[in-house]
Amino acid sequence: MRAAPTILHLDMDAFYAAVEQASKPSLRGKPVIVGGLGPRGVVATASYEARRFGVHSAMPTAQARRLCPNGAYLIPRFTLYREVSETVMALLRALSPLVEPLSLDEAFVDLEAGGVAFDSATARATGERLRADIMAATGLSGSVGLAGSKMLAKVASEEAKPAGLLLIEPGTERELLAPMSVRTLPGVGPATGEHLRRAGITTVGDLAEAGEDELVRMVGRAHGAGLYRMALGLDDRPVVAERDAKSVSVEDTFDVDLHDRVRIRYEVQRLADRCVGRLRGSGHSGRTIVLKVRRYDFSTLTRSETLRGPTDDPVVVREAAQRLLEAVDTTGGVRLLGVGVTGLADYTQEDLFAQADALADALAAQAAQGGPEGGPAEEGEAEGPGGAQEPGVTAAATSPVSGGAEEPEPAAGRRWPAGSDVRHAVYGPGWVQGSGIGRVTVRFERPGSAPGRVRTFRLDDPELEPSDPLPLVGEEGTPDGP
Repeated sequence: MRAAPTILHLDMDAFYAAVEQASKPSLRGKPVIVGGLGPRGVVATASYEARRFGVHSAMPTAQARRLCPNGAYLIPRFTLYREVSETVMALLRALSPLVEPLSLDEAFVDLEAGGVAFDSATARATGERLRADIMAATGLSGSVGLAGSKMLAKVASEEAKPAGLLLIEPGTERELLAPMSVRTLPGVGPATGEHLRRAGITTVGDLAEAGEDELVRMVGRAHGAGLYRMALGLDDRPVVAERDAKSVSVEDTFDVDLHDRVRIRYEVQRLADRCVGRLRGSGHSGRTIVLKVRRYDFSTLTRSETLRGPTDDPVVVREAAQRLLEAVDTTGGVRLLGVGVTGLADYTQEDLFAQADALADALAAQAAQGGPEGGPAEEGEAEGPGGAQEPGVTAAATSPVSGGAEEPEPAAGRRWPAGSDVRHAVYGPGWVQGSGIGRVTVRFERPGSAPGRVRTFRLDDPELEPSDPLPLVGEEGTPDGP
């Protein structure tokens, strides 16, 4: 806890709906609901005009239509929302180097770190100026909370809605929190709230009076101790400028339950491709593939598979998701499907390709001097693009991908350096474009023809023998030449 209210929490008011109203003057002053429009759609944001009818976020769109039949129902435009969010976040970063975004429309700011506030008066002035700057730049309103901790600043911004500012003076926290519902505190959801209500605890003041020992007995040590500290207004968490992404995922809810297994497989494949698109867009790769399936009876299953190394290869993610699907019973129908990648690393397979290229160049330089040890490579040993041996590192660059005259080394678990020349009994000569975990991607070109298709082969089957053709798992690009 700080002695001055220099932690600011900004929460934009009905952000998606407000952005739509700002971009379309005809919607201003009218109820606007943004979210899924299908029979199973869910409200993402409702304007304050729509909230007067009882519409709120997370409500089924069908129910919202019954409550507010004359509202404007819109699908989200996330590209536009991100653009507006960047404008708002830039204003926050002008105040302090410590800005912790929680979502497109919400963030913490450490005003003390930016030197723009050091007491209640300067903090309030900074908050009011920020609200005015946001209105001038975007035409939108935001609610601001100021306090000596992150938890209290968030509580304050919620109490200030809409378009307000609330500053909690240090020393007044318990008095302010005491009459509030226990649901005000972070981490107290419907289940915990109901459990506490049955024990006669409905307000934050009741939590404080119950004591830590009683709360630990009721909800467990970790949660009980945390609840007691929050009830006293204690929170020492710092504002963190960078929040590492922990996962990337996509999911779709279907208007009608899916029963056709072929259609379900297709949807999983499509979601895997979308997930990889987001993964690559964030500059990450990941080790664990996760499949989420919500069945006709609302039961939700998750299955995961951890790979030997990080990947952003769409073929690898697609196949892992399909394997996970095979372990799920979809009899009766599927309402929702999702594919995600966790265990993220801040590098992608392209970095691994670059490493392989560098290795191939180094070995080629050695080859100019007669091999790694200054002499010729031994007969029958694998050689790289420049003739250099690559012992125990990658598959032999001049060995056939499959079916050629030379016998390749065992394929499972090995890498092919990008740019390596390869041959295939069926497709002819080509070169390696990239090598992922257990995969090699080859572009084939027949003499006198345009570049042929790009084909991806599987390397990670432990049953593969050296003379076995590698399984073809995907292809794309222009047709082969004659």
